[in-house]
Amino acid sequence: MLNLPNILAFSRILLAPLMFWIILNPDFFTENGYHISWNYYTASLLFVLASVTDFFDGYIAREWNQMTMLGSIIDPLADKMLIIAAFLGLMMIGEASAWAIYIIIIRELFITGIRTVALSEGLNIKASWAGKVKTVVQMIAIGFLLMHWPLGTELLWLAVALTLYSGFEYLYGFRFAILKGKN
Repeated sequence: MLNLPNILAFSRILLAPLMFWIILNPDFFTENGYHISWNYYTASLLFVLASVTDFFDGYIAREWNQMTMLGSIIDPLADKMLIIAAFLGLMMIGEASAWAIYIIIIRELFITGIRTVALSEGLNIKASWAGKVKTVVQMIAIGFLLMHWPLGTELLWLAVALTLYSGFEYLYGFRFAILKGKN
């Protein structure tokens, strides 16, 4: 069902490759007479706009009772597409550690796979607070790295630590849900 929360999630999917392209093509701005900082501002603005839709699609879905199966699948995938596009772009321009990005991407893909299996088994494992904090820290790290601000690298490694922690927490929740389902 296509409702406002799902449209917001789809907008994240559309904004992710545009932001990725902007990160990788700073010459688009400089060749048109703009300072390189416009590349940073534009990529950051798109990232912030897309990130804000993450909050609003969940809020609207809950408040307006518009939660759908499509939304439960598209929302986390849209989040991953946005985060991965930003981190890959930052890695490709040399602003982020390849190891940090590798760890984050592997965890995100693995947990998305586990979540898909859980949904197919009728289990709904909600995102934990650690997972929500992980996402916020990842988004803040991306913002700092996109803007070339100090502490971006430190925030990235904090995001890696939280990514690993929340991944283990998610696996524990999945294991608990499977065991509970068998009883």
